[in-house]
Amino acid sequence: MSEDEFRARGWFEETKQANALTHAQGTNNMLELTPHAGKKPYHSMFDWGVYFPFLAQCLRIKRFEYPQVSGAVQEDLMIQHAIKQAAEQMVREQRIESHRTLNLNGDLTKDTEEAKKYQEILTSQERRANNILMNMRSTLNHYLIMLTSWLLYKLLPCFLSGVVTHTRQIETLKKASERAPGIPLIFLPLHRSHLDYIMVTFILTNNDIRSPLVAAGDNLQIPVFGGLLRGLGAFFIKRKIDPVVGKKDILYRAILQQYIQHSLKMSHNVEFFIEGGRTRTGKPCMPKGGILSVIVNAFMDRSIPDALLVPVSVNYERLVDGNFVREQKGEKKVPESFWKAMSGIWKTLNSKYGLMRIDFNEPYSIKELVQSYNKVATGDSQFKVYQPSERKLQHNQSTSSLYGTDVVCEEHRTLIDSISREVVYDCASATSVMSTNALAFLMLTQFRKGALATNVALALDSLRNRLKGRKDMAFAGDSLHIVNYSADLLGEGLITRTQDERGQTHLKPVQSTEALIELSYYSNMLTPHFALQSVLMITFHQLLLVSADDKATDTKTENMSGVSRKNLIDAALANCDVLRYEFILHKPTQILSNLLEISLDELIVNDFIKLPEVRDEPDSNVESRKIARNIAAYLEDIDDTEYVDYEPNGDIHDEQPDLFLSNDTLTEQKAICEVLAPFSHTYYAVAQSLSILYKNSMLESEFIKFVINNISSKVDSGACPYAESVSTDSVRNCLKLLEKWSVLEISNDHGLRLLTLGTLYETSKESVKTIIGRIAKIVPPKSGHLPF
Repeated sequence: MSEDEFRARGWFEETKQANALTHAQGTNNMLELTPHAGKKPYHSMFDWGVYFPFLAQCLRIKRFEYPQVSGAVQEDLMIQHAIKQAAEQMVREQRIESHRTLNLNGDLTKDTEEAKKYQEILTSQERRANNILMNMRSTLNHYLIMLTSWLLYKLLPCFLSGVVTHTRQIETLKKASERAPGIPLIFLPLHRSHLDYIMVTFILTNNDIRSPLVAAGDNLQIPVFGGLLRGLGAFFIKRKIDPVVGKKDILYRAILQQYIQHSLKMSHNVEFFIEGGRTRTGKPCMPKGGILSVIVNAFMDRSIPDALLVPVSVNYERLVDGNFVREQKGEKKVPESFWKAMSGIWKTLNSKYGLMRIDFNEPYSIKELVQSYNKVATGDSQFKVYQPSERKLQHNQSTSSLYGTDVVCEEHRTLIDSISREVVYDCASATSVMSTNALAFLMLTQFRKGALATNVALALDSLRNRLKGRKDMAFAGDSLHIVNYSADLLGEGLITRTQDERGQTHLKPVQSTEALIELSYYSNMLTPHFALQSVLMITFHQLLLVSADDKATDTKTENMSGVSRKNLIDAALANCDVLRYEFILHKPTQILSNLLEISLDELIVNDFIKLPEVRDEPDSNVESRKIARNIAAYLEDIDDTEYVDYEPNGDIHDEQPDLFLSNDTLTEQKAICEVLAPFSHTYYAVAQSLSILYKNSMLESEFIKFVINNISSKVDSGACPYAESVSTDSVRNCLKLLEKWSVLEISNDHGLRLLTLGTLYETSKESVKTIIGRIAKIVPPKSGHLPF
């Protein structure tokens, strides 16, 4: 939509007012911020910076030295040792192939031909090491940063209405970098767009914070753009480090590890995407800890005194990269190319994408994290991510994640996993809610069949009230204007708008698989926030059905059987385990059962679940105060150990039914169940498809294709009401779960992943049915089973 059209509809001025309000709340629009233009020491009557603020801003940004790392890496003794190891490995492989059994330390020196061959291999490995390093290295350059910054000031307003940052967060980063100049900052953004690479550097540079070296996939080494990214700090990493399955590329791993370590030693800040790649679903991905482990190792072997981890949350009102519908439907990703990049830039510059918001969360010290994990062992009995032993972690060079992985230290692995999960959890919690996230979430959970715009606006008011104080809202103003603005931004391809005979506007999601998958991308930003409530609500309804069946009662009567709090929490914990690879539901330092208790109290307070009628009893006020205290503690982010569990009359989890269905909020209950329903249906489809593996093996790629086709058929026939259940990512996550449960065994056959049923499940089809039944417990009951 053009700017003139925005003005004509009155929403342009509304967004201007919203921007002004967010600015008053302590945020800045970087596209309008030029602190160096026309300010001291440059300020005078004739200061040209007043008339050319963007040029002055870019020329006057603080200059940092960015020493090249590659020279130090080449001379590192670890690299020389790795070159020799790689050469010796190749010699051994060639001997095996030729059935020769010469002793490397003895016969190799005596056999002239063998020695010559070894020397040739050694020389080729040295050349390969140099090529790897030249392809990997960054050429971060201050003058290129200045030029790119000026171009971004000119180009970004063409397609973004603002790049919003929080003033206090920037000041915190400045203080952290100035207070300990030798301590590197490690920026860990959640990855949504290729634009993320440049925008973090753009914001840091224009706030006089040292630009980071950025780990980028080597698929971005395309003509022109690859060189540009390299000059802006990118160092390129192979998407697949070990090209041969079951064989580690010793040389590549060693160079990557030493490149990162020397970068840290030279006080470079570093940025990498802890999820590995861009999220295809809109929610955070499970973290990958390879690069993080190198940074932790650098601290533990005293290469650096400390490092500050900075979780970064990035969000867009409309995703600049388009969508990931093809990949979610199982189609291959189109590889990056020069012409694809040019086409994408042209399309972007001629489109409108609304606001971009970047939040820099509170930095935390690796030194303090390691010390805290050495001292404290916390975690739910079912979800212990890190459980240190009584002895403290000791660094061993052979346990590095990249080079020297011949010995695996489980304590080190779990430490890295704990830190990385905490980073992703914090990033997800701190991600600001964009207007399009809120609208998409409402359309897919409450108004899938459409609704009046005024009703959607009322629901948005309710959503904003529920999120107040817990999630930062990146929009402000009248909800009806926000609904119309967001619908325009998402476009008619995702949400249709029609007017009835009374002139009232109706909104409805486009009922195509492609549209609903894309809409779910925006909705899923809010899914993790409501995941625990959704698990509880689904579990509650499932338990009600079981109770009703046991007692042969009518589920639509007022005297429906209740559920005990203990049974609900225990069943919800089991259902959370099903989603362990889909969501990070809690920090490693939190107890999941405590968070479930708090979420349950919120459902009770919101009248989604009813307590027994005890209004006349004196203990009821005490119980209400306990619930209020728990929720208040959650809002104030108090440590979980301080939460007070709600237990009627002081008893420990009375197993008598004490939670009942509220018939007054059935629509809202259904909406909460809808949050996880698409994921549930995907998992259920995977479980049902296991039968084709009975006494049979199948390529993982073929099995995923089979499941996606199966879900697509169910969507077309109406058996599955959620088109966004067509999700390759969720299918893969479910396969990880089934492998963890030993339901599946995954083996490599010449680089191809082969699926077979586990030993306990290949003997009988009945054993597979138990898995189907277990996963069925996270599927919301159909509308005919409960009074929805």
